[in-house]
Amino acid sequence: MSTSIQRTLSAMVLAIAGLANVGASAQAQEALRVAASPVPHAEILEFIRPQLKAQGVDLEVKVFNDYVQPNLAVSDKQLDANFFQNRPYLDSFNKDRKTDIVEVPNSDVHIEPFGAYSQKIKKTSELRDGAVIAIPSDPSNSGRALSLLAKQGLIKLKDASNIKSTARDIVANPKKLVIRELDSAQLPRALPDVDLALINTNYALEAKLDPAKDALFIESGQKSPYANFIAARKDNVNTPAVKKLVAALHTAEVRKFIEDKYKGAVIPAF
Repeated sequence: MSTSIQRTLSAMVLAIAGLANVGASAQAQEALRVAASPVPHAEILEFIRPQLKAQGVDLEVKVFNDYVQPNLAVSDKQLDANFFQNRPYLDSFNKDRKTDIVEVPNSDVHIEPFGAYSQKIKKTSELRDGAVIAIPSDPSNSGRALSLLAKQGLIKLKDASNIKSTARDIVANPKKLVIRELDSAQLPRALPDVDLALINTNYALEAKLDPAKDALFIESGQKSPYANFIAARKDNVNTPAVKKLVAALHTAEVRKFIEDKYKGAVIPAF
């Protein structure tokens, strides 16, 4: 056999081996499909994508602009997990929708302090009698909003410690405030039409509101029951890919990313 033929055969063998290695590498990547709100959840997930890639997990982030579809997509096995919600919301969702989504153990990532915003007043003392206050319509976040209003002395609730309070639990309303419930995603767009709106931080950030500067008042981030975590189904809550996801989210690098990027609007919870 001539030297040139030998060289050609050797090159072909190396090329085939290279293709085999590429194929093996591709096969080693495990897909993990996670639903998330655009800000800050999807941004945090995109930050850890390279780290997960290096560990054999191909993270696919599916962005949703509401609080219903991410849970339905996980429940229906269209997606593997989601990252957008807190415990009171998940408890309420499972009860109302007859789903069985669970929290991934020890997966708290961050807290988004809930804030009140207005385009009509600069401080709460300027609220007129009969002012219209917009709050989220879902039960967990409406109770959260009412609790924050109560802490400001604007209303009084039957049980101030009940995070599931509703408008029916208001026992004192000296300014005769009108409480209007809206879908959470609609709240920033409602600002021109109401006197005050209590807005989830992810939607506030999407609307280019700065909770640290623009909120008239805001929740304390201390001892909050509203930490956002990873949720999944019971059949995949403990898979290696999900465990790698949680570990990647609980690093000093992620903590610094949250602190630097969101400057107090989002607070690490790990």
